[in-house]
Amino acid sequence: MSKRPVWELARETKVKAEEEINPEYGCLPEDRPLNDYIRFGMVVIDKTAGPTSHEVAAWIKKLLELDKVGHGGTLDPKVTGILPTMLQDSTKAVQALLDAGKEYVTVMRTHEDVSEEKVVKMLQHFTGELYQRPPLRSAVSRRLRTRYIYDIEYLEGEGRNWLFKVACQSGTYIRKLCFDVGEVLGCGAHMQELRRSRSGPFTEDDLYTLYDLSEAVDMRQEGDDSLLRKIVRPFEDAMTLLPKIVIRDTAVEAICTGAQLAIPGILNYETGINEGDLVGVMTQKGEAVALMRADMGSGKIQAEDNGIVATTVRVLLPNGVYPRSW
Repeated sequence: MSKRPVWELARETKVKAEEEINPEYGCLPEDRPLNDYIRFGMVVIDKTAGPTSHEVAAWIKKLLELDKVGHGGTLDPKVTGILPTMLQDSTKAVQALLDAGKEYVTVMRTHEDVSEEKVVKMLQHFTGELYQRPPLRSAVSRRLRTRYIYDIEYLEGEGRNWLFKVACQSGTYIRKLCFDVGEVLGCGAHMQELRRSRSGPFTEDDLYTLYDLSEAVDMRQEGDDSLLRKIVRPFEDAMTLLPKIVIRDTAVEAICTGAQLAIPGILNYETGINEGDLVGVMTQKGEAVALMRADMGSGKIQAEDNGIVATTVRVLLPNGVYPRSW
């Protein structure tokens, strides 16, 4: 487990081979026809307090007349903030967001007045790896597990109300964090308010509301799809923080049929890949081909001329977009 959030990690691109881009096959994600753009699209929604994450996904599904909409990380009804939603075939890529980390801004209310110095000092004891058992009102089983908190930034507070920001591994319960801080302070505490301010690569600068999306749908019905193309974004954006491997056009269809990725099929790759990591396998045009599990680290990819680099976890690109070459 890295001691820094994944959005702070720097990666370099290493070239393994070079090949001209064939304009006959595939296209840039942003140039897809509108129906395909939505089919392989996502929306980063600013969830308001009140509805469940499932209800937000259901409204988007009805608004865009889709069969499937998924979301990248549940928010409780009272919690606000970033809710990435994956549209139609893009739901296959939701796993890319699971390991990407989250950031929250919360108000913790202590049950007695506490000095600022004591709260600030105590919060720093809760960075690093910690044990958590999910609260009673949670969507997962209540087994003990470990989660990593990268950083807690104290913002302000006095008396009983304390505002701070938490950068953490996905699956960390801020409600449980506030409870535990209160236990150690000796006075008790609970989470008063919570807002998700980051989900993987997405920040509050990327947000749109359901009202924005509704307006975009109305404009589309009037013949103007510009706002809809602005709000909906290629699902490849959800894979921004994953280490990438770019493959030859001739290897794409083989991966789409479930083949393992071998070194001869690689054009370039990013540093920082470790064996067992989830990686995004891409075409030269930036289309996501598959989510794969690395069988080699970056150093070995550079050193070897043969061997299996990655094994498929989920194929994302439909068959037939690129030609069969075997």
